[in-house]
Amino acid sequence: MSSSASLLFRFGIIADPQYAAIAPHIAMNRYYANSLAKVAAAIEVFNGEELSFVMTLGDVIDRSFSSFDDILPVYEKLRHEALFLLGNHDFSVSSGHLSDVAARLGMSSPYYSFLRHGWRFIVLDGNEVSIFAPPEGHHHRALAAEMLAELQAKGARNAHRWNAALSDEQFAWLGDEIAKAAEAGEKVIVMNHYPVHPPGEHGMWDSERIVALLASSSNVVAYLNGHDHVGNYGMAGSCHFVNFKGVVDTETQNAFAIVEVHADRIEIRGFGREDSRTLSI
Repeated sequence: MSSSASLLFRFGIIADPQYAAIAPHIAMNRYYANSLAKVAAAIEVFNGEELSFVMTLGDVIDRSFSSFDDILPVYEKLRHEALFLLGNHDFSVSSGHLSDVAARLGMSSPYYSFLRHGWRFIVLDGNEVSIFAPPEGHHHRALAAEMLAELQAKGARNAHRWNAALSDEQFAWLGDEIAKAAEAGEKVIVMNHYPVHPPGEHGMWDSERIVALLASSSNVVAYLNGHDHVGNYGMAGSCHFVNFKGVVDTETQNAFAIVEVHADRIEIRGFGREDSRTLSI
């Protein structure tokens, strides 16, 4: 069977534009202002394809709520549905704007799910328990400080202030969504800003319980994320874990992908620095 005949649908992926109208951080190879042109170039490619949607995997901005005013209009040129999830840098705004971030990105909820062609996409809010995203005084901030202190005491690689965890409520919701999908005969793709596997310094504080759930759920095919700009790949159970490279890195090279879903495999077509991969189902 030819590849086009077995194609079910395709969608676009952008990770970590981290736009800000500031000078580049040469040592980290981050060119914040250049992300406007890079996202525009990715959208031009996406507009030449038939896509179900385009997902940006968090960190639309690097800092400052006003940065959204520059980069979000670039997405208006996209002829497909633009979907977002929340990254840590999206909360690098004044405390008064913390509760406005999801709405500014057009999100009705910080985490959500949707169906496409009989597949269920589960979109997580990896920042829920963190020391930066919850409003001042929220109990999730205190919980985050406790979790971070425990991880630091253990010398954990991911014990960083810029990582975070799911609340128990969101984790239970994730399990419910996967179970409902299984009952309905739906395959699942989970999307989040943070990696959870393979283990590393950018991983969520509660990576282990998330990986255990996904790896033990036979209908979960893939977990897609950003956050670690160099990219990565791993597998646990029958779930593929793909970390997409960050747009903000390098002065001129772009990084984005088109994901083609087939009944027996997922083909990732990487552009620029992004790797192409075939993930068997």
